[in-house]
Amino acid sequence: MYAVIATGGKQYRVEPGQEVLVERLAGDIGSSVSLTPVLVVDDEGAVTTGTDIGDREVTATITGHDLAKRIRVFTYKNKSRQHKRRGHRQQRTTIRIEGI
Repeated sequence: MYAVIATGGKQYRVEPGQEVLVERLAGDIGSSVSLTPVLVVDDEGAVTTGTDIGDREVTATITGHDLAKRIRVFTYKNKSRQHKRRGHRQQRTTIRIEGI
């Protein structure tokens, strides 16, 4: 059985017991989070989507918070001596899927 969840503007295919890196979620380490699935596929291969999902939810536990690798942002305009350099590190959360 697996499900597709949507969080942080992205979709992830998850299974029970799997650890996933997602965009920052509010909550402390060890707290439980419930996410709404977009699609659920059970063991027989039956697909459930849309309004048929109803009250199903994916439960997960937050296992850590960290920062992604730093990226460099550089803008430049030719012949005008105009340039700007910045950096950015995206905040991430690691979650462990407990059940669907």
